[in-house]
Amino acid sequence: MTTPPAHPDQQVFHEHRRLLFSVAYRLLGSAADAEDAVQDAWIKWSASDRSQVADPKAYLTRIVSNLALERLRSARHKRETYVGPWLPEPILTGGDASEAVTDAESVSMAMLVVLETLSPLERAVFVLREVFDFSHAEIAEAVERSEAAVRQAAHRAREHVPARRPRFSADRSRQRQATERFFAAATGGDVNALMELLSPDVTLWTDGGGRVRQALRPVIGAATVASWFAAIGTVTYQGVQPADMKAELTEINGGPGIVFRGPGRVIATVTFDFDTDGRITAIHNVANPDKLQAVTGGTTHDIAPR
Repeated sequence: MTTPPAHPDQQVFHEHRRLLFSVAYRLLGSAADAEDAVQDAWIKWSASDRSQVADPKAYLTRIVSNLALERLRSARHKRETYVGPWLPEPILTGGDASEAVTDAESVSMAMLVVLETLSPLERAVFVLREVFDFSHAEIAEAVERSEAAVRQAAHRAREHVPARRPRFSADRSRQRQATERFFAAATGGDVNALMELLSPDVTLWTDGGGRVRQALRPVIGAATVASWFAAIGTVTYQGVQPADMKAELTEINGGPGIVFRGPGRVIATVTFDFDTDGRITAIHNVANPDKLQAVTGGTTHDIAPR
């Protein structure tokens, strides 16, 4: 029995679905919220008079951008009262992002954390302009603001983002090598090997969201961070015995990362920032189970912007 062909409007939406998720995820830092925004965009697309739509890609981007902005504004208060450091929801990535450094950086944990410090409008303008290469006029239409307001927001964001994001980054092969060495040292409990990989002022950010026990403030310094990770193979973590904990190297948010699993569940992800020498300058550890659903689901996202 053959499957009936999809309706042309469904095909059009499906063609742009990856783009819509890529926009929404960069705006929201949450895979679950991004998927909801894309689903809401489908509902609006289905209900609209599509015969009047000259450019479906621009039209759908405008819909999902506005939906994401609404969600972002409502999420601001929740994030202000969040227990401990707030980190984005990690996603498994692959495809073009692993080959294009600029694409990978735009969805990295470090960049998403910086984007969180922008206003919702600045974040939307920055993402659409710098990542997706929309014109100021196209962005103005997408976010329903004047072109002058968009240019002002773009200027503020361009000043703000470079001042806060990491200034140095090793090439991808060095990042991968450092991650593999970190993986071996952490799972083997080798403090000295970990110390060699860490910058002296390395910072560990742990996000448990009050759901699981994590450090409520950043952990700073190579010795402290090395001791933290060297203990992984010797202590029970979230009720999981060391013998029952599995770890694997994988690509997370456009770069090398580690997924820790217990029986039947993901218990944490770890990603890294590097300096030009390949030393680790920051570690992002997400353990809030509410933020691990996308990784648990196993879907690999191609988040290249084009």
